Amino acid sequence: MTTTVQMIMDELIEPVGTLGQTVDTLKYGHPSMEVTGIVTAFMPTRRVIEQALAKKANLVIAHEGLFFSHQDAETEGGENRIAQAKQRWIEASNVAVFRFHDYWHRYMPDGITAGLIRELAWEPYVSAHQPAASLLDIPPTSLRDVAAHVKERLDIPHIRIIGDLDMNCTRIGLLAGYRGGGPLAIPLFEQEHAELVIYGEGPEWETPEYVREAIRQGKRKALMVLGHAESEEPGMKALAIRLAALFPDIPVHYIKESPLFQTI
Repeated sequence: MTTTVQMIMDELIEPVGTLGQTVDTLKYGHPSMEVTGIVTAFMPTRRVIEQALAKKANLVIAHEGLFFSHQDAETEGGENRIAQAKQRWIEASNVAVFRFHDYWHRYMPDGITAGLIRELAWEPYVSAHQPAASLLDIPPTSLRDVAAHVKERLDIPHIRIIGDLDMNCTRIGLLAGYRGGGPLAIPLFEQEHAELVIYGEGPEWETPEYVREAIRQGKRKALMVLGHAESEEPGMKALAIRLAALFPDIPVHYIKESPLFQTI
């Protein structure tokens, strides 16, 4: 039986139901295209799409946008020469690109956060899933050892930390992606009694300054910042596993990009 792009999109959308407004649309390709292979990725970079083509996969499912903005319409057809060149190259490659952002975040639990928890092997410690965060109760572990565990499990070279590295942590609030702002992260400390909050990224003048002030007041608080991609890539890896189970006759690959930043 032929599997089309539309059939795969329908399968991914079904658990949530069609959203009225969403960035999750088919950016390139046609819904009736027969799918020969699928690649999932956090960011649809040229390198990712090149690797998809090398694997003879003609459907790329990416979490973030193609053209350096959350809303693709802000750059498509504009004067951004890098975006225009990328657009021409994708059109010539005959690959379909589907963005899967809003729907994946609306799964219960959030597909991105659940993938991060799975990659960290923390599934037994989940005490609650909220729409934007998850709460975990781990055995008492020093902040230093939590950091070492996170770096090893996620295979990331560095993370940023605020707090006493010898402090024992048990209650963790976890936020994937760009959810580190004060309105989402600070209540995890205040109402949910988290000792450590881990997130991808957020404004540095909000939650980090709250944690600095809390430590100054003698409170046992800590913050760990992973990076946006580093916190969300495991969710797209989890999506590949899900798709492989749903469509066992189609090769499915997850492609991880190299780290965006280097430290010197």
